[in-house]
Amino acid sequence: MTAPRIDTDTLRRLPKAVLHDHLDGGLRPATLVELADEVGHTLPATDPEALAAWYYEAANSGDLVRYIATFEHTLAVMQTREGLLRTAREYVLDLAADGVVYGEVRYAPELMLKGGLALPEVVETVQEGLAAGMAEAAAAGTPVQVRTLLCGMRMFDRTREVASLAVAFRDAGVVGYDIAGAEDGFPPADHLAAFEHLRRESVPFTIHAGEAHGLPSIHQALQVCGAQRIGHGVRIMDDIVDGKLGRLADWVRDRRVALEMCPTSNLQTGAATSIAGHPITALRDLGFRVTLNTDNRLVSGTTMTREMSLLVDEAGWTLDDLRTVTVDALKSAFIPFDERGALIRDVVLPGYAAASRAHAAA
Repeated sequence: MTAPRIDTDTLRRLPKAVLHDHLDGGLRPATLVELADEVGHTLPATDPEALAAWYYEAANSGDLVRYIATFEHTLAVMQTREGLLRTAREYVLDLAADGVVYGEVRYAPELMLKGGLALPEVVETVQEGLAAGMAEAAAAGTPVQVRTLLCGMRMFDRTREVASLAVAFRDAGVVGYDIAGAEDGFPPADHLAAFEHLRRESVPFTIHAGEAHGLPSIHQALQVCGAQRIGHGVRIMDDIVDGKLGRLADWVRDRRVALEMCPTSNLQTGAATSIAGHPITALRDLGFRVTLNTDNRLVSGTTMTREMSLLVDEAGWTLDDLRTVTVDALKSAFIPFDERGALIRDVVLPGYAAASRAHAAA
């Protein structure tokens, strides 16, 4: 007999972990409309549904640079304390509603200074908003833990300064660091001072690599800069021919370097051509540690539930596959070992066991 399809409600209830999701890419359309009106920023559309559709259409250009350009509007409303508090709080609540039990949110504080806030004030404000969201979600019976990665922008010159900020806030909810922005022409090795500082201070970091640029960016991120995870990393497929792994692919798989894969986003930026053919499935089959992520929920018109549904419907994924990527995400999270273990043991595995029993009985 053919197993019954995993329905959307089942997928939504599954405990999830997301490691690669941008704060400024996940605003609610209605919130963006309201905040833009308050600060006098002109949007492409003022109806929330029309604005969401505009974002999705604009992001489907197949070009990473144009994809990034859509952030002009979200960043415009994230320059004040009020805007940051609201977007951070709602970010957490939206994760909780999607069944996420652990999330790492990333953003670039240097892009949020036009309203007069200093870098530390941006971080303090976002952490305050996240804490409010977590308290509200817990009170509603949908607890979620959200931690922060601070991003330095690879096309600018403040990456070392933001690395110091990550160190300064390491005991206040910031668990790591990343560099973001257009890859091509801005290699990670240009920011060695930031990564060396983080290594000296024992702060983990991930690096966007292998999305718009190929194997050299992944090699630099790992072997020159020392990244513990890779953001996207889809181009590692360039080092795999007929199932045979090259030296870099071997390194990534054998040392369990987590790949933060974002299927819908990768289709939009041209890093992949279809969900069915997205590298996440082939890499999973080859034993890589792949994780499933949303990247930018507003910009990509997606959620973790939707990403799972696409893989189930178009790539044949099962509950076992979804459990594996969820457990692997938590194994690679930038929180302490005992906290990771508790989430896996007490939340994720029981949640998937219950879903498997219900699915088998359907």
